[in-house]
Amino acid sequence: MIGIRDLPAVNATLNAASACLLVAGYAFIRQGRRAAHKKAMLAACAMSVLFLCCYLIYHFNVGSVRFQGQGAIRTVYFTVLLTHTILAATVPFLAIVVVKRAFGGEFGRHKKLARWALPVWLYVSVTGVIVYWMLYRLRF
Repeated sequence: MIGIRDLPAVNATLNAASACLLVAGYAFIRQGRRAAHKKAMLAACAMSVLFLCCYLIYHFNVGSVRFQGQGAIRTVYFTVLLTHTILAATVPFLAIVVVKRAFGGEFGRHKKLARWALPVWLYVSVTGVIVYWMLYRLRF
């Protein structure tokens, strides 16, 4: 059974899965495999929605967790966390608009925004895993 204290690891797994699905979705569309692209990107959306739910449940119950590292690693951590947090706030909006355009058949507009949304979303997913490792797995 998964408890509240397990949710950071679940969140990191969901972020990693989202990153893998984003890369797969990109590869599929570059190969002209639209159906596979659509499935991968919708699965990435699902992973991100699950992540957000788990993240909110965890922080509602536990609150914030303080980073214990000192020195240069502290600067690295907060730099990664700051960029991650700012960009993470944009991902739901970008994803909703990109998906809406795709489902609306506006593929030119979809592609135009997706060129910006994909790297931002991928960065947020990857740095989410990095933040997890730095906060919960590194020992100081």
